[in-house]
Amino acid sequence: MSHSEKSGPLSSIAEAIRAKRERKTGTAQDIAELEAALLADIENFDLDAAERRAKREYLANSEVGMADPTLVFPEIAPGRPAATSPEKQLQAVENFDAAPPTPRPEAGTSLLDQLRQQAEVRQREIHSALAERTSTNEAIDQALKHLFFYLHELVQQLNIVKPGIPRDYPLIEQYVLNRLEWQEGFSDYRTQSQSAGALVELVTFSYHLKGPKSLCIERDGPSVERFRTTLFDFGLPCTCKEFKNERSYVERAEFDIRCDVSVSARWRADFAKGVILLETRNLERLGSALYTVRPHAVDQALLDDFGRLVLAQPNHFRELAKR
Repeated sequence: MSHSEKSGPLSSIAEAIRAKRERKTGTAQDIAELEAALLADIENFDLDAAERRAKREYLANSEVGMADPTLVFPEIAPGRPAATSPEKQLQAVENFDAAPPTPRPEAGTSLLDQLRQQAEVRQREIHSALAERTSTNEAIDQALKHLFFYLHELVQQLNIVKPGIPRDYPLIEQYVLNRLEWQEGFSDYRTQSQSAGALVELVTFSYHLKGPKSLCIERDGPSVERFRTTLFDFGLPCTCKEFKNERSYVERAEFDIRCDVSVSARWRADFAKGVILLETRNLERLGSALYTVRPHAVDQALLDDFGRLVLAQPNHFRELAKR
């Protein structure tokens, strides 16, 4: 410590002692002890430590600390590095005013700006896809409703008229199921759950045809089980009389097949692909068939030609379904 730094406090102490003596507020011994204690404190005073403590207190209240109004979460002021030690914090305090502020990046150049733009584009795409999907789903729902109303009316009329269906159903070889007449039909629909939108997702149409005679067909050896499976797949009711040898092996069998044909058509919504799938069984022939129909193709012309197809009349249903 320099002589000038100590002269100020010593002169003040001397004046205080002199004033105390003049006021006679204490004894000479007390004054001497006080003077000695003060001189000892002055000698032991660490000016460097006090300076460091003062700078730390200043740092805690300066703009580098958390009191900086520009450091409000989540915005972080650019160009101000975080101080990780007292030395770096002190250096930041000394150089803060001299260093020019780092300019903020222009709009569209930062990572967050780029991500924000990508998010906006993605949101527009999602909203557009959602609107398109919603429109398609509503179109399918309306098409299936139109279809059900038509088929429901068609079934009611045919259940009264009970027309003949001039369609041949070839079975195997020369055996054919024919001379069939309408017996009874039924139509129904199914909707999604309320949480899924309650859209119509399935319309069913089924009817029963019957002929006056039955077919008797004989099969032998391994073909017996194959023919039995075929009749089961077509849904044709029959009785079977088996002829076995002494080892209980079926050598041949006689099948009595009634001219009794069950026909079904299931109009099922495929919301993921935006189409209606028509799954038929024994409609135009024995067996299954699959058609893909777009919802806008379900109009009066297509429905009328589907009715003609059911009645085995000339129609353009296939062409209309491909539109």
